[in-house]
Amino acid sequence: MTTRRRKTPKVKRRKEATAKRRRRSSAADLQKQLDQRTRELAEALEREMGTSEVLRIISSSPGALQPVFEVMLANATRICEAKFGTLYLSEGDGFRAAAMHNAPSAYAEARRRALIHPHPGTGLWRAATTKQISQIADITTTRPYIKRHPFLIEAVDLGGYRTVLDVPMLKEGELIGVVSIFRQEVSQFTDKQIELVKNFANQAVIAIENTRLLNELRESLQQQTATADVLKVISRSTFDLQAVLDTLIESAVRLCEARFGAMFRLDCELLHLAAHTQNFDEVQLALIRDRFYPMAPNRGHVSGRAVLTGVPVQIPDTLADPGYRGQGAKKAGFRSIVGVPLLREGQAIGVIVIYRTEPGSFSEKQLALLQTFADQAVIAIENVRLFDEIQDKSRQLAEASQHKSQFLANMSHELRTPLNAIIGVSEMLREDAESAKQDTEPLDRVLGAGRHLLALINDILDLSKIEAGRMELQLETFPLAPLIADVVKTIEPLAAKNENRVAVSCDAAIGRLNADQMRLRQALLNLMSNANKFTERGTITVDARQGQQNGRDWVTIAVADTGIGMTAEQMGKLLQEFSQADSSTTRKYGGTGLGLAISKRFCQMMGGDITVESEPGRGSTFTIRLPKIVDAPVAALAQTGEAALKSH
Repeated sequence: MTTRRRKTPKVKRRKEATAKRRRRSSAADLQKQLDQRTRELAEALEREMGTSEVLRIISSSPGALQPVFEVMLANATRICEAKFGTLYLSEGDGFRAAAMHNAPSAYAEARRRALIHPHPGTGLWRAATTKQISQIADITTTRPYIKRHPFLIEAVDLGGYRTVLDVPMLKEGELIGVVSIFRQEVSQFTDKQIELVKNFANQAVIAIENTRLLNELRESLQQQTATADVLKVISRSTFDLQAVLDTLIESAVRLCEARFGAMFRLDCELLHLAAHTQNFDEVQLALIRDRFYPMAPNRGHVSGRAVLTGVPVQIPDTLADPGYRGQGAKKAGFRSIVGVPLLREGQAIGVIVIYRTEPGSFSEKQLALLQTFADQAVIAIENVRLFDEIQDKSRQLAEASQHKSQFLANMSHELRTPLNAIIGVSEMLREDAESAKQDTEPLDRVLGAGRHLLALINDILDLSKIEAGRMELQLETFPLAPLIADVVKTIEPLAAKNENRVAVSCDAAIGRLNADQMRLRQALLNLMSNANKFTERGTITVDARQGQQNGRDWVTIAVADTGIGMTAEQMGKLLQEFSQADSSTTRKYGGTGLGLAISKRFCQMMGGDITVESEPGRGSTFTIRLPKIVDAPVAALAQTGEAALKSH
């Protein structure tokens, strides 16, 4: 039988003490882990809050970079336990301090003084040349500092920093700038801190790009608005050139961030002031307008250079250009000037010149915008020139037409008197010959020719009266059916000669018309005569109907034939004065081409018109369309309409 040994109190106490120590050690470790996790969470939360604040500033301040840079630097220096920070933006071959946070005043003043060109070996130089993150644990151990380079010595002495972190700001591999944060003691930044600054640098690049895109959008919108304003002025003031040029020069100066502007036009080989901005004072305006212009183009002035070369010319600084001779511009305080020629078919007809009171070059976008304004100015000038030419030609044509009408009227009156005498004597001789049972055929030919000539003279007289606006309508109320029957009876001999049949259909609902009976009869007789002339062994149909349009009664009288018909080209010139379908019809059928044109004018004077439809070999249909009641005001307007058109 085995006997169990009993533990002594001493051994028991030793084991309990060991277990107690183990529990205390485990609790301490847990507390350390908890504290470390708490610190990590606090740091992560602080980083997230810093990032969120930068993003909030980016979203709430579109187009404003300075608030973004300042908040970013403040969070970077605070979270990374740095003393101060600087954000540099690339500018040419150097850097310019765009923002600082908590920097010593002397250091900040020195850094903002001028463009910075970092010395090789410095952190800023490394970040710029390698496009990689650069951290220098102790700046005083670097070669440039040991060699006592002034740039670095001044920075260290004024800023008192020892450790520096430089993070490049990159956009698609292109260096935009550098974010630098500094500690005044030797203490390297951790990987997490470096990653945080890198994240801030990326956000700064995003903010810069957003601002660039927004500014481009705003510029584009401003340019489009300005262009629309100019085009609106051009459309509203087509013939007010001064208003257009004034708007152009004001828009050009505003959008190109200039102070003053002027436009000069070339006339008789001299440049004349054509427009200028309203902000010129009396002294400046007097120098330009009264003392120096008109001026022959020369290379001593921007306006002259642009006109002579035909390309844009700019002078970044008038005081630094030895070839510039514009004493007036210098006295007026103009330092930078650009001139863009106004070109028409490659030849300069003027120039736009804008001025700034500070030196500096105009951007390519501004030059392109000025070129657009110059093109618009040329369009406006050309429009007015063409309009003036058209006006002048119109006046000349109106005057010539008036002279023609007067001549035709006078000629007609002068010819009618002897012609009526010839016709009268011929009729008497024919009666005598007929009584004596002599041959009357020669006298019939004389009478036919005389009457034909009298009808032609009457047509010419009517046309001259219409063109001169002296034709008067004699409105009266009359039945339509008897008028048509009378015209049909008149053309019966011609219809019989060509073996044509005449058919008439007149809507009884028409009843009576109120119009110029004599002019309507003349137009209808002309249409029916033509229908018979160009038809042989066919049918002439007269169809009169009544209809309504816009609450008004209208009458249409269609005269259709089964004759030779016409092509579309022939119809295009059919209703013009002294014009027929073509020369072959003139030779075969005769005529002057006045009848249809005069008939159309008569119908238009009564508020209606004549239209035609035709097909070669199948005949033609001419349709008179008139209001059933021609109002007196319409007639008055019609008879003066031609004269009104001629006078404008």
